[in-house]
Amino acid sequence: MGEKVAALGLDVGRKRIGVAGCDGTGLIATGLTTIVRSSYDQDIAQIRQLVEARQVNLLVVGLPYTMAGEIGAQAKQVQKFARRLAEKLGLALEYMDERLSSVEAENQLKAQKRFSSYNKGLIDQQAAEIILQQWLDLRRSRLQE
Repeated sequence: MGEKVAALGLDVGRKRIGVAGCDGTGLIATGLTTIVRSSYDQDIAQIRQLVEARQVNLLVVGLPYTMAGEIGAQAKQVQKFARRLAEKLGLALEYMDERLSSVEAENQLKAQKRFSSYNKGLIDQQAAEIILQQWLDLRRSRLQE
């Protein structure tokens, strides 16, 4: 358990990428930023900056399965982007099922009175935080087995 956890959680959408990071202990995920997608190179450059600043070695990407648990067109796009990104930055890559993270993100923001439909970026960031938090919790429970 001594190793530092340096993961970045990503909620990859067509227009925006929500980004979350975790503290070194791997206990708590925090929303960091939302990248508004422009070009592939620009997206990569922005993520690279975060990766370098936080010494990240792992990407945790939310996969939008269909409610039937299948990998649809949207999830395939996300996988393709995530694979290229991980390869380009030389990072390990793991996926989390994110079917409910956006809904949960909205609910959490509403509960915190920070929700407005204008602030989609905040939802993406919160969704990334939920994805990473779920991964951290799963990792911790595996380590305790």
